[in-house]
Amino acid sequence: MFSSTIDFYSSTNLKSYNLDRVMKYQLDILERLDPFTRTHSENVANLVCRICEYLKCSKKFIIHATISGYLHDVGKIFIPPEILSKPERLTDEEYEIIKTHTTLGYDMCYKDLKLRPYAEGALNHHEALNGTGYPNGKTKKDIPYVAQIIRVADEYDAIVTKRQYKTHINISETLRELIKDARPEDHLKSVALDMLAGNSKDGKINPKILKVLFKVVIDDTLYEISGVSEYVDYLKEEIKRLELVASYHQKMEKATKEKQKNYYQEGIRMLLKREETMENYQQILAEYKQAYQLRTDVIQKLYQEIKIIKKLKV
Repeated sequence: MFSSTIDFYSSTNLKSYNLDRVMKYQLDILERLDPFTRTHSENVANLVCRICEYLKCSKKFIIHATISGYLHDVGKIFIPPEILSKPERLTDEEYEIIKTHTTLGYDMCYKDLKLRPYAEGALNHHEALNGTGYPNGKTKKDIPYVAQIIRVADEYDAIVTKRQYKTHINISETLRELIKDARPEDHLKSVALDMLAGNSKDGKINPKILKVLFKVVIDDTLYEISGVSEYVDYLKEEIKRLELVASYHQKMEKATKEKQKNYYQEGIRMLLKREETMENYQQILAEYKQAYQLRTDVIQKLYQEIKIIKKLKV
């Protein structure tokens, strides 16, 4: 049967930069990561690349940012697996250990001349514009632009993964979570400390980059709609074929002449596919119809999701 499965992210743009050649060495490094972190790193690189394109960055910067996205979590190579993969909530001590992946990744990249250009992304992707991030509590003016882009892509994919999305239905809820991070925290406005008061005009993530992420998510939602629509078209043809079988079957049973019965029987034989029989085609037809209804509902919900995203305000 035709497969309705599609990738959650479209990687068309990544391929256009021939990054497989550029990043061969970096990808060899990523092989040392656990599968979960490696997949996350690939997703973040994908998103970073496409965000940069919407921001109209230079090709040179896009390649640099994309590789930085691939390597942003490379420091997790040094985090104990029992902490990195712990399903339960981390203790405060374990969380502090996890946070060291930023400095560990920076040190690793900086010591390797081939990776040194990407060290800043590894170090700064958890810094926040308002100074509440880690490891150094930097503020907007001190956080490299590439790290600001990576942070938005990183947070988005982390939420998508945590919520185990298999479709873009309800993806606007994830974007709403990110909008909260793009806005100033109310309590900062009343803090007396000069540094925090000065940062109160900023949220944690760059709102301009977040707005561009909305466009990338809409693109991916349209990509999903395209994939589901292709499957719907396939189902439509299969339903049409089996309804013709049902029509022939009905006419065959009503036929009074052996020649007519043989005619319809031969027509049915030609229409049925492998593993389809006179005994089970009606059940298969019912399953196709149910699948068709489910997928058309998905398409409607995805289009509705796009409308919601377009109305979101940062």
